Amino acid sequence: MTGKKSSTNRRISVIIPNYNGSSTIGKCLETVFSSEYDNFEVLAVDDCSTDNSVEIIKSFPCRLIALDKNSGASKARNAGAKEGSGEIFFFIDSDCIVQKDTLSSVNGAFGRDRDKIIGGTYTKIPYDNNFFSAFQSIFINYSETKKEAPDYIATHAMAIDPVLFKKAGGFSEDFLPILEDVEFSHRLHRLGIKLIMHPEILVQHIFNFTLIKSLRNAFRKSLWWTIYSLKNKDVFKDSGTASVELKINVTACFLNILLALISVLTQNVLSLTAIPFIFAFNLYSNRRLIAAFYNAKGFLFSILAALYYTLVYPFAVGAGAITGIFKHIRQGYRT
Repeated sequence: MTGKKSSTNRRISVIIPNYNGSSTIGKCLETVFSSEYDNFEVLAVDDCSTDNSVEIIKSFPCRLIALDKNSGASKARNAGAKEGSGEIFFFIDSDCIVQKDTLSSVNGAFGRDRDKIIGGTYTKIPYDNNFFSAFQSIFINYSETKKEAPDYIATHAMAIDPVLFKKAGGFSEDFLPILEDVEFSHRLHRLGIKLIMHPEILVQHIFNFTLIKSLRNAFRKSLWWTIYSLKNKDVFKDSGTASVELKINVTACFLNILLALISVLTQNVLSLTAIPFIFAFNLYSNRRLIAAFYNAKGFLFSILAALYYTLVYPFAVGAGAITGIFKHIRQGYRT
Protein backbone atom coordinates (compact mmCIF):
# COMPACT_ATOMS: atom_id res chain seq x y z
CA MET A 1 0.00 0.00 0.00
CA THR A 2 1.41 3.37 -0.93
CA GLY A 3 -1.08 5.44 1.09
CA LYS A 4 -1.89 9.10 0.50
CA LYS A 5 1.09 11.40 0.39
CA SER A 6 1.13 13.84 3.29
CA SER A 7 3.33 16.87 3.85
CA THR A 8 3.42 16.23 7.59
CA ASN A 9 3.34 12.44 7.82
CA ARG A 10 6.61 10.66 7.11
CA ARG A 11 6.42 7.56 4.98
CA ILE A 12 6.76 4.49 7.22
CA SER A 13 8.01 1.12 6.02
CA VAL A 14 6.33 -1.53 8.18
CA ILE A 15 8.59 -4.59 8.04
CA ILE A 16 7.14 -7.92 9.13
CA PRO A 17 9.13 -11.18 9.13
CA ASN A 18 7.00 -14.30 8.89
CA TYR A 19 7.68 -17.99 9.34
CA ASN A 20 4.74 -20.39 9.43
CA GLY A 21 2.57 -17.65 10.86
CA SER A 22 -0.62 -18.59 9.06
CA SER A 23 -2.61 -18.43 12.30
CA THR A 24 -1.66 -14.79 12.95
CA ILE A 25 -0.25 -13.05 9.86
CA GLY A 26 -3.71 -12.38 8.40
CA LYS A 27 -4.91 -10.59 11.53
CA CYS A 28 -1.62 -8.72 11.73
CA LEU A 29 -1.88 -7.40 8.18
CA GLU A 30 -5.58 -6.65 8.54
CA THR A 31 -4.90 -4.30 11.45
CA VAL A 32 -1.95 -2.61 9.75
CA PHE A 33 -4.15 -1.76 6.78
CA SER A 34 -6.86 -0.53 9.15
CA SER A 35 -4.48 2.09 10.54
CA GLU A 36 -5.70 5.69 10.73
CA TYR A 37 -2.27 6.71 9.41
CA ASP A 38 -2.18 7.28 5.66
CA ASN A 39 1.43 7.20 4.48
CA PHE A 40 2.98 3.77 4.79
CA GLU A 41 4.04 0.64 2.97
CA VAL A 42 4.10 -2.93 4.21
CA LEU A 43 6.90 -5.36 3.44
CA ALA A 44 6.07 -8.91 4.51
CA VAL A 45 9.15 -11.14 4.37
CA ASP A 46 8.33 -14.83 4.30
CA ASP A 47 11.16 -16.96 5.66
CA CYS A 48 10.40 -20.02 3.50
CA SER A 49 7.21 -21.02 5.33
CA THR A 50 5.78 -24.50 4.89
CA ASP A 51 2.21 -23.50 5.75
CA ASN A 52 -0.15 -21.29 3.73
CA SER A 53 1.30 -18.00 5.00
CA VAL A 54 2.29 -16.85 1.52
CA GLU A 55 -1.25 -17.28 0.20
CA ILE A 56 -2.57 -15.20 3.10
CA ILE A 57 0.02 -12.47 2.56
CA LYS A 58 -0.82 -12.32 -1.15
CA SER A 59 -4.43 -11.47 -0.29
CA PHE A 60 -3.28 -8.11 1.10
CA PRO A 61 -1.93 -5.10 -0.84
CA CYS A 62 1.56 -5.40 0.59
CA ARG A 63 4.91 -6.28 -0.90
CA LEU A 64 5.83 -9.93 -0.45
CA ILE A 65 9.51 -10.78 -0.23
CA ALA A 66 9.98 -14.56 -0.26
CA LEU A 67 13.31 -15.96 0.92
CA ASP A 68 14.49 -19.10 -0.85
CA LYS A 69 15.52 -20.86 2.37
CA ASN A 70 14.72 -20.57 6.05
CA SER A 71 17.32 -18.16 7.41
CA GLY A 72 15.92 -16.68 10.62
CA ALA A 73 14.27 -13.44 11.68
CA SER A 74 17.41 -11.30 11.35
CA LYS A 75 17.88 -12.17 7.69
CA ALA A 76 14.17 -11.64 7.03
CA ARG A 77 14.16 -8.20 8.68
CA ASN A 78 17.30 -7.18 6.82
CA ALA A 79 15.77 -8.31 3.54
CA GLY A 80 12.71 -6.18 4.21
CA ALA A 81 14.82 -3.18 5.18
CA LYS A 82 16.83 -3.51 1.97
CA GLU A 83 13.65 -2.99 -0.06
CA GLY A 84 11.99 -0.41 2.19
CA SER A 85 11.47 3.08 0.78
CA GLY A 86 10.15 4.79 3.89
CA GLU A 87 11.62 7.62 5.96
CA ILE A 88 11.08 5.42 9.05
CA PHE A 89 11.54 1.68 9.38
CA PHE A 90 9.05 0.14 11.81
CA PHE A 91 9.68 -3.49 12.72
CA ILE A 92 6.94 -5.67 14.18
CA ASP A 93 6.29 -9.43 14.35
CA SER A 94 3.74 -11.48 12.45
CA ASP A 95 1.83 -12.19 15.68
CA CYS A 96 1.41 -8.51 16.56
CA ILE A 97 -1.82 -6.55 16.22
CA VAL A 98 -1.24 -2.92 15.30
CA GLN A 99 -3.54 -0.40 16.97
CA LYS A 100 -5.26 2.24 14.86
CA ASP A 101 -2.97 4.96 16.23
CA THR A 102 0.28 2.96 16.36
CA LEU A 103 1.76 4.32 13.14
CA SER A 104 0.67 7.86 14.04
CA SER A 105 2.49 7.46 17.35
CA VAL A 106 5.60 6.21 15.55
CA ASN A 107 5.56 9.24 13.25
CA GLY A 108 4.99 11.59 16.17
CA ALA A 109 7.88 10.13 18.14
CA PHE A 110 10.44 11.13 15.51
CA GLY A 111 11.88 14.63 15.68
CA ARG A 112 14.87 16.20 14.01
CA ASP A 113 17.34 14.01 15.89
CA ARG A 114 17.58 10.81 13.85
CA ASP A 115 20.40 9.15 15.82
CA LYS A 116 18.11 7.11 18.02
CA ILE A 117 16.14 3.90 18.17
CA ILE A 118 12.55 4.36 19.30
CA GLY A 119 10.71 1.52 20.96
CA GLY A 120 7.17 0.59 21.76
CA THR A 121 5.80 -2.38 23.64
CA TYR A 122 2.87 -4.76 24.03
CA THR A 123 -0.51 -3.65 25.25
CA LYS A 124 -1.16 -4.80 28.80
CA ILE A 125 -4.07 -6.94 27.64
CA PRO A 126 -3.16 -9.40 24.86
CA TYR A 127 -5.32 -10.40 21.93
CA ASP A 128 -6.01 -13.78 23.54
CA ASN A 129 -6.96 -12.71 27.03
CA ASN A 130 -6.40 -15.88 29.05
CA PHE A 131 -4.43 -16.00 32.30
CA PHE A 132 -1.02 -17.05 30.96
CA SER A 133 -1.14 -14.73 27.95
CA ALA A 134 -2.25 -11.80 30.11
CA PHE A 135 0.50 -12.58 32.63
CA GLN A 136 3.11 -12.47 29.88
CA SER A 137 1.79 -9.33 28.20
CA ILE A 138 1.61 -7.36 31.46
CA PHE A 139 5.04 -8.63 32.50
CA ILE A 140 6.61 -7.50 29.20
CA ASN A 141 4.77 -4.17 29.15
CA TYR A 142 5.93 -3.39 32.68
CA SER A 143 9.50 -4.56 32.11
CA GLU A 144 9.99 -2.64 28.87
CA THR A 145 8.41 0.65 29.93
CA LYS A 146 9.75 1.17 33.43
CA LYS A 147 12.71 3.13 32.03
CA GLU A 148 12.51 5.98 29.52
CA ALA A 149 16.01 5.02 28.38
CA PRO A 150 15.78 1.21 28.24
CA ASP A 151 18.63 -1.26 27.94
CA TYR A 152 17.31 -2.49 24.57
CA ILE A 153 14.51 -1.96 22.08
CA ALA A 154 12.55 -5.07 21.07
CA THR A 155 11.70 -5.76 17.43
CA HIS A 156 8.05 -6.31 18.19
CA ALA A 157 7.84 -2.50 18.04
CA MET A 158 11.11 -0.90 16.89
CA ALA A 159 11.34 2.30 14.85
CA ILE A 160 14.58 3.56 13.36
CA ASP A 161 15.87 5.89 10.68
CA PRO A 162 16.72 3.88 7.50
CA VAL A 163 20.07 5.63 7.03
CA LEU A 164 21.08 4.77 10.59
CA PHE A 165 19.88 1.19 10.22
CA LYS A 166 21.86 0.61 7.03
CA LYS A 167 24.93 2.41 8.37
CA ALA A 168 24.86 0.07 11.39
CA GLY A 169 24.80 -2.97 9.10
CA GLY A 170 21.37 -4.17 10.18
CA PHE A 171 20.70 -7.11 12.44
CA SER A 172 23.43 -9.69 12.93
CA GLU A 173 22.63 -12.78 10.86
CA ASP A 174 25.30 -14.86 12.62
CA PHE A 175 23.93 -14.79 16.13
CA LEU A 176 21.83 -16.69 18.65
CA PRO A 177 18.36 -17.95 17.58
CA ILE A 178 16.80 -15.02 19.48
CA LEU A 179 17.85 -11.70 21.07
CA GLU A 180 19.13 -10.20 17.82
CA ASP A 181 17.29 -7.01 18.79
CA VAL A 182 19.16 -6.89 22.11
CA GLU A 183 22.51 -7.31 20.37
CA PHE A 184 21.56 -4.65 17.79
CA SER A 185 20.49 -2.22 20.53
CA HIS A 186 23.65 -2.76 22.53
CA ARG A 187 25.85 -2.42 19.46
CA LEU A 188 24.34 0.92 18.48
CA HIS A 189 24.23 2.19 22.04
CA ARG A 190 27.99 1.64 22.29
CA LEU A 191 28.30 3.92 19.25
CA GLY A 192 26.43 6.68 21.06
CA ILE A 193 22.96 6.04 19.65
CA LYS A 194 20.13 6.80 22.07
CA LEU A 195 17.51 4.20 22.96
CA ILE A 196 14.17 5.81 23.80
CA MET A 197 10.99 4.10 24.94
CA HIS A 198 7.63 5.58 23.90
CA PRO A 199 4.96 3.63 25.84
CA GLU A 200 2.20 5.05 23.64
CA ILE A 201 3.54 3.01 20.69
CA LEU A 202 1.60 -0.19 21.27
CA VAL A 203 1.03 -3.49 19.53
CA GLN A 204 -1.23 -6.21 20.85
CA HIS A 205 0.38 -9.62 20.92
CA ILE A 206 -1.19 -12.99 20.12
CA PHE A 207 0.38 -15.40 22.61
CA ASN A 208 -2.03 -18.34 22.79
CA PHE A 209 -0.17 -19.36 25.95
CA THR A 210 -1.04 -22.33 28.12
CA LEU A 211 0.83 -23.28 31.28
CA ILE A 212 3.24 -25.46 29.27
CA LYS A 213 3.78 -22.80 26.59
CA SER A 214 4.37 -20.14 29.22
CA LEU A 215 7.00 -22.22 31.01
CA ARG A 216 8.60 -23.35 27.75
CA ASN A 217 8.90 -19.72 26.66
CA ALA A 218 10.44 -18.76 30.02
CA PHE A 219 12.96 -21.61 29.76
CA ARG A 220 13.98 -20.74 26.19
CA LYS A 221 14.32 -17.00 26.82
CA SER A 222 16.30 -17.60 30.01
CA LEU A 223 18.62 -20.07 28.28
CA TRP A 224 19.64 -17.70 25.50
CA TRP A 225 19.62 -14.62 27.76
CA THR A 226 22.10 -16.41 30.04
CA ILE A 227 24.42 -17.33 27.19
CA TYR A 228 24.31 -13.81 25.80
CA SER A 229 24.74 -12.17 29.21
CA LEU A 230 27.73 -14.33 30.08
CA LYS A 231 29.38 -13.45 26.77
CA ASN A 232 28.43 -9.80 27.21
CA LYS A 233 29.51 -9.81 30.87
CA ASP A 234 26.31 -8.17 32.08
CA VAL A 235 24.63 -11.00 33.97
CA PHE A 236 23.45 -8.76 36.81
CA LYS A 237 22.28 -5.88 34.62
CA ASP A 238 18.70 -4.64 34.87
CA SER A 239 17.77 -5.36 31.26
CA GLY A 240 14.10 -5.31 30.29
CA THR A 241 12.47 -8.67 30.91
CA ALA A 242 15.82 -9.92 32.22
CA SER A 243 15.28 -7.55 35.11
CA VAL A 244 16.89 -7.35 38.51
CA GLU A 245 13.44 -8.09 39.94
CA LEU A 246 13.20 -11.36 38.01
CA LYS A 247 16.70 -12.34 39.10
CA ILE A 248 15.80 -11.66 42.73
CA ASN A 249 12.62 -13.68 42.26
CA VAL A 250 14.45 -16.74 40.92
CA THR A 251 17.21 -16.47 43.54
CA ALA A 252 14.66 -16.18 46.37
CA CYS A 253 12.73 -19.22 45.16
CA PHE A 254 15.79 -21.46 44.92
CA LEU A 255 17.21 -20.15 48.18
CA ASN A 256 13.98 -21.05 49.97
CA ILE A 257 14.08 -24.53 48.44
CA LEU A 258 17.68 -24.91 49.61
CA LEU A 259 16.75 -23.86 53.15
CA ALA A 260 13.86 -26.32 53.17
CA LEU A 261 16.17 -29.14 52.05
CA ILE A 262 18.73 -28.23 54.69
CA SER A 263 15.97 -28.36 57.30
CA VAL A 264 14.91 -31.84 56.15
CA LEU A 265 18.46 -33.21 55.93
CA THR A 266 19.58 -31.80 59.27
CA GLN A 267 16.21 -32.31 60.97
CA ASN A 268 16.54 -28.76 62.24
CA VAL A 269 13.70 -26.31 61.70
CA LEU A 270 15.85 -23.28 62.42
CA SER A 271 16.65 -22.73 58.74
CA LEU A 272 12.93 -22.55 57.97
CA THR A 273 12.58 -19.33 59.93
CA ALA A 274 14.36 -17.40 57.19
CA ILE A 275 11.94 -18.47 54.45
CA PRO A 276 9.09 -16.02 55.26
CA PHE A 277 11.55 -13.12 55.36
CA ILE A 278 13.07 -14.07 52.00
CA PHE A 279 9.60 -14.44 50.49
CA ALA A 280 8.54 -11.07 51.90
CA PHE A 281 11.69 -9.42 50.55
CA ASN A 282 10.98 -10.92 47.13
CA LEU A 283 7.42 -9.58 47.14
CA TYR A 284 8.68 -6.15 48.16
CA SER A 285 11.33 -6.17 45.41
CA ASN A 286 8.65 -7.06 42.85
CA ARG A 287 5.93 -4.81 44.26
CA ARG A 288 5.75 -2.62 41.13
CA LEU A 289 5.23 -5.63 38.87
CA ILE A 290 2.53 -6.97 41.19
CA ALA A 291 0.92 -3.52 41.13
CA ALA A 292 1.00 -3.67 37.33
CA PHE A 293 -0.89 -6.98 37.48
CA TYR A 294 -3.44 -5.39 39.79
CA ASN A 295 -3.88 -2.24 37.71
CA ALA A 296 -4.39 -4.22 34.52
CA LYS A 297 -6.63 -7.06 35.69
CA GLY A 298 -7.73 -6.49 39.27
CA PHE A 299 -7.20 -8.01 42.69
CA LEU A 300 -7.84 -11.72 42.04
CA PHE A 301 -5.65 -11.78 38.94
CA SER A 302 -2.82 -9.99 40.77
CA ILE A 303 -2.90 -12.61 43.56
CA LEU A 304 -2.85 -15.52 41.11
CA ALA A 305 -0.19 -13.85 38.95
CA ALA A 306 2.00 -13.15 41.99
CA LEU A 307 1.74 -16.79 43.11
CA TYR A 308 2.54 -18.05 39.61
CA TYR A 309 5.43 -15.60 39.29
CA THR A 310 7.00 -16.42 42.67
CA LEU A 311 6.26 -20.13 43.05
CA VAL A 312 6.15 -21.64 39.54
CA TYR A 313 7.74 -19.33 36.97
CA PRO A 314 11.19 -19.35 38.68
CA PHE A 315 11.62 -23.06 37.98
CA ALA A 316 11.48 -22.57 34.22
CA VAL A 317 13.66 -19.46 34.34
CA GLY A 318 16.15 -21.13 36.67
CA ALA A 319 16.32 -24.30 34.58
CA GLY A 320 16.93 -22.20 31.48
CA ALA A 321 19.69 -20.26 33.23
CA ILE A 322 21.42 -23.42 34.42
CA THR A 323 21.21 -24.94 30.94
CA GLY A 324 22.58 -21.71 29.48
CA ILE A 325 25.54 -21.77 31.88
CA PHE A 326 26.44 -25.32 30.84
CA LYS A 327 26.08 -24.45 27.15
CA HIS A 328 28.30 -21.42 27.65
CA ILE A 329 30.95 -23.53 29.41
CA ARG A 330 30.92 -26.14 26.62
CA GLN A 331 31.21 -23.45 23.97
CA GLY A 332 34.08 -21.93 25.95
CA TYR A 333 35.93 -25.26 25.99
CA ARG A 334 35.51 -25.56 22.21
CA THR A 335 37.08 -22.18 21.68
